[in-house]
Amino acid sequence: MATIHQYEKNGKKLYGFKGFLGVEKSTGKKRSISRNGFKTKKEAKLVFARIKLQFDKDNLAPVDRNDKITFGEVYNQWFPIYSSTVRISTSSRVEGMFKNHILPEFGSMFIKNITIDQIQAAVNQWFEIAPKRNYKKWYQLTSRIFQFAIKRRYIDAFNPASAVTLPKVKINPGVKKQNFWDKYQLRKFFQILEQDDSKFEQYVLFRLLAYSGIRRGECLALSWSDIDFDKQSVNINKTLTQGEKGKTIVEPPKTQAGYREIPLDSETLKILQNWKAILRKSLFMNGVPLDGNTTVFPGKYLKKYKSLNTPGKWLTEIISHSDLPKITVHGFRKSYCTALFAAGVPVKEAQRRMGHDDVRTTLDVYTYVTKETVNKSSQQFDKYMQN
Repeated sequence: MATIHQYEKNGKKLYGFKGFLGVEKSTGKKRSISRNGFKTKKEAKLVFARIKLQFDKDNLAPVDRNDKITFGEVYNQWFPIYSSTVRISTSSRVEGMFKNHILPEFGSMFIKNITIDQIQAAVNQWFEIAPKRNYKKWYQLTSRIFQFAIKRRYIDAFNPASAVTLPKVKINPGVKKQNFWDKYQLRKFFQILEQDDSKFEQYVLFRLLAYSGIRRGECLALSWSDIDFDKQSVNINKTLTQGEKGKTIVEPPKTQAGYREIPLDSETLKILQNWKAILRKSLFMNGVPLDGNTTVFPGKYLKKYKSLNTPGKWLTEIISHSDLPKITVHGFRKSYCTALFAAGVPVKEAQRRMGHDDVRTTLDVYTYVTKETVNKSSQQFDKYMQN
């Protein structure tokens, strides 16, 4: 309770208070407070009430405080720590997952009271929205918040998310569609582009993707200094990605294996030289010189970088006017690795070119067997059995 007193200063009537807040549980000391300078008695009472409320909240015993901490408050403690361990693009992507999907489900709930059934219901709902991959990521991130709460002793040493059953996508019978093209399909794709001079930049970009296996972000981040015409290679040392609020940013490769030099064939180098000459002329018309820092594929209106979505839009439009099977931009990377495998390039060299840390990624994810390879292996088996 506070005592309100009135006094005068410079001929003005003012108010102040002096009150006892309570005993601080962490130290056992009594705490009081006094303040002056309020214009009305009501204002003085209101300020004391706010300070007393905050003191009582901060002075809760640990067990009491834990009962009232929400999932969202635990997330607010966890996220800055997590952000310091990952790249900006990863941090921004994870933040979006929480804001759009996880916090709307659990943010305002007391974390100690969240049940297995409530988490299961959320996971089932996420599965309906994003059955392929994202729902698992949202579940895993939710589980990490509970693990963090356990470490901070906000909840007992049991993670309710660990008891959830993850739904599984039903696999339909039949041949699985592969996200790559063989060399004949690639050849047909480039023949289509060759017929339209206005799409020469698209031709160059997809040619580089198909004949180097680099990632979309790595391709769009390339500067002309990264293309070594003497050594006939391309140096990968950065990648284009999205940061906070979708802002385009350049980051280093995720791992040390991402830094690599990839050999280029003479035809691809010739095509790049032609594109460089066209780009130099175009930039010169706008009063901009081309140098080593100029991006190989600049954005519109003299912007340094293209949108990450541009190659995908180009590809969709081209495929829609052909009978080629649909693939994504990432499919060119898989096509490259498949071609390496079919050409007999050693797995370790394929791993180096692809920039994989683990050779299992090269084997398990990217090495698809083409029809040509299947026929060849079948003939080899028949020949071996006959002999």
